[in-house]
Amino acid sequence: MTLPAGFVPLPEPLPSPVVDSHCHLDIGAQGRDGEPGIPVDLALSAAEAVGIEGVIQVGVDVASSREAVAIAHDWAQVKATVALHPNEAPRIHADHGQQALAAAWDQIEALAGDAQVVGIGETGLDFFRTDPPGRAAQESSFRWHIGLAKQLNKTLVIHDRDAHDDILRVLDDEGAPQRVVMHCFSGDAAFAREVTERGWYCSFAGVVTFKNALALREALDVVPRDQILVETDAPFLAPVPHRGKPNASYLIPLTLQTMADHLGADLDELCQQVRANTFEAFGAF
Repeated sequence: MTLPAGFVPLPEPLPSPVVDSHCHLDIGAQGRDGEPGIPVDLALSAAEAVGIEGVIQVGVDVASSREAVAIAHDWAQVKATVALHPNEAPRIHADHGQQALAAAWDQIEALAGDAQVVGIGETGLDFFRTDPPGRAAQESSFRWHIGLAKQLNKTLVIHDRDAHDDILRVLDDEGAPQRVVMHCFSGDAAFAREVTERGWYCSFAGVVTFKNALALREALDVVPRDQILVETDAPFLAPVPHRGKPNASYLIPLTLQTMADHLGADLDELCQQVRANTFEAFGAF
């Protein structure tokens, strides 16, 4: 299989198949910041070759949510989620006002009813890129997405950056949907306990392989095995030894091998557990 320039070779296949629980195939196809892109068909073929049997394609605004639904209709191994990213909602509000934000919510709601949509997200809070003036709109949007997930009984996919306590506050206040996934889990062991005691899933990306991610690996230690998911967040966050390179679903074996080594777990057993967890979180493909 010939991959585009800049993409690393395929790793050894996994002993059992898993699902990439969070991916941006559309951004990966375009490339970012001058990086090469990888077409959706090639990204999915490469993933399949190493044991990635499915991908959850995640929306971050109205356009990408619409594209996520279209990709999920085109490819049987893809399911979609739809939402306004936590940084998108305050941008719309600041640039165009509350009416425009409400109109964007309406478009997300219209997409969310599609049978190929298995989740509402990524939504949540991001205090790294959104300054205090925009946080009221961000929280309002988060609360709206929580309500939509509960209304449709679909999984809530959360983006949390520098906002752990407020994520818990808002979800506890609103009442969480039946299924919640903390995408690209970034907390420490104490936060992992808070999350998993509430019955939510922790999805680990390539960051868990980074040398400086000791606190994240300590968090992995305390997450019950039946609440662990794996993801790429591709084209971002490629795992070691390819940190900084364009990421794609086919690199998940490197993340899972690191997780298995750290946990002292059999890789095949971990794959089977993660696959079962993903189906519990999002439904079978």
